[in-house]
Amino acid sequence: MLMNAPATFIQSYIDDLNDALNQLKPGAALTRIQAAWLGTCLTGILLMNSVCWAKSERSSLGDCKVAALSWVFRKASIPWDWLLRVSVVLILKRYGITEGVLAFDESERARSKSTKRIYKVYKQKHKGSGGYVNGQTIVLLLLVTSSIR
Repeated sequence: MLMNAPATFIQSYIDDLNDALNQLKPGAALTRIQAAWLGTCLTGILLMNSVCWAKSERSSLGDCKVAALSWVFRKASIPWDWLLRVSVVLILKRYGITEGVLAFDESERARSKSTKRIYKVYKQKHKGSGGYVNGQTIVLLLLVTSSIR
């Protein structure tokens, strides 16, 4: 599947997100380039079912380079904390959620012994062999309500 432009519902979500961001914190709205980048990233995640810059580059037939996608993520002055808050508020409003409980689940993921390029890897006890492997702890935060889980 090829990715030439953001999906229409993703573009609509980004527009709503940008409007809400500008209302909550004036001057923190996304620039046109940042909004286009976010749309490209979300569409790539949806199409590839993975957060992988290389897969996004291949699906766009080289229009979106790995270096450009990751550079914007690392270096752009996007207000990530406000973006997260506004995203949660928009989702809660869209589904009419007024109450719920936050639950979290954490699991340890074993990686290979040589993990120089993976973020936040540390030594973990490997239960199967009794030795040690490098691994990560993945934390999943869930909202549990009467209508949506």
